Amino acid sequence: MLTSARNISRRLAAETRGAEIAEAAAVMPVMFMVLLGIFWFGQAFSIYGTITRAAQEGARAGAAPHCTTCASGTSSSVNAYNAVEAALNAAKLDASNARYPVAPPSVTACPSGTGSTTCDSTASGTICVQTGIELSNTTGGATGVCGVSVSFQYPFQFVLPYASISNQKIWLTASAHARVETQ
Repeated sequence: MLTSARNISRRLAAETRGAEIAEAAAVMPVMFMVLLGIFWFGQAFSIYGTITRAAQEGARAGAAPHCTTCASGTSSSVNAYNAVEAALNAAKLDASNARYPVAPPSVTACPSGTGSTTCDSTASGTICVQTGIELSNTTGGATGVCGVSVSFQYPFQFVLPYASISNQKIWLTASAHARVETQ
């Protein structure tokens, strides 16, 4: 009787039919989590590129002295906000989801004193536009180049089932500077 039980247990241990199904059942959930992670990381990277481009467009519009597409008589802050909003809307992102950065960039005012190192909120309450800031300072006592800074944050939410990061809002930060053109 004991030898019969040993023979049965040896035969069952040597049996390999169905092992592939068990291995696939163990590996498939991990593989799908990795694929979903790659997808959502790609989405986050795409949104980061879009908001960075929107900040660049805003800084460029805020720095242009004679903007042909801007409304006449508007400030550079309004022009910058309108350009950011247009770029976000063109990419099918909701511009109302943008918000001030947690810590606005630390900047120095131009020696001419025509700008503000604090965020200008006349255009919107969501995007930080700093005008008349010093972008660079050359040595030898000469004045630096004046410009405009645009910065904001945009939310992104991962959706990964059974993961600790799932459904948490991550704030992506975009910032850009542009030199004020004088011509």
